[in-house]
Amino acid sequence: MGDLAARFRAAYGAPAGHLLLLAGTFTVTGWVALRLAAEPTAGRMLLWFAGAAIAHDFVLFPIYGLADRVLRRALGPRAVPASGPAPLNHIRVPALASGLLFLVYLPGILRLGRPTYLAASGQNQRPFLGRWLLATAALFLASAALYALRRRRARRRPVRPPGRPGRG
Repeated sequence: MGDLAARFRAAYGAPAGHLLLLAGTFTVTGWVALRLAAEPTAGRMLLWFAGAAIAHDFVLFPIYGLADRVLRRALGPRAVPASGPAPLNHIRVPALASGLLFLVYLPGILRLGRPTYLAASGQNQRPFLGRWLLATAALFLASAALYALRRRRARRRPVRPPGRPGRG
C-alpha cells in the first residue's frame, strides 16, 4: 500500500488527500454555479464577481504587496529571524483581518446608505467606525501579546546545534 501511495505522489506531485480535496471543492463550486445559473440576477452576480476579481488583482494586491515590502524593509533581518518567532506575521495577520472587516463593513463605517440602513434596522451607523477601530486594536493587541509570549518562550529554550536531534 505504501508503494502505491509513493508512486501516486511521484506521478501527481501531491498526496492523494490533495486530489480528493480538489475534487470536493470543484464539486461544491459546480453545484453553486448551477444553483446561481437559475437565478434571474445571475448576470449581475457574475459581473460583480469579475469586477471584484479585477479590483483585487489590479488595485488591492499591488497595495498590500507594496505595504508588505515596506514592512519587510523596515524590519530588516528581524522580519524572519533564524530562530525565534517572526514579527512579520504578527503584523500581517491582524492587518489582514482588520482589512477584511473594513471591506465587509465598509458601507457602515463610511456611513453610506444611511436612510436605507435606518429604514431596514431602525438604527444609525455611528457605532460602526468606533467598533471597527476597537476590533482592529484588539486584533493587534492580541497579536502583540502572542508575539511577546513566543519571544519569551524562545529565549528560555536552549539553542541546539543544527543537525542534532533533541531528546524528547
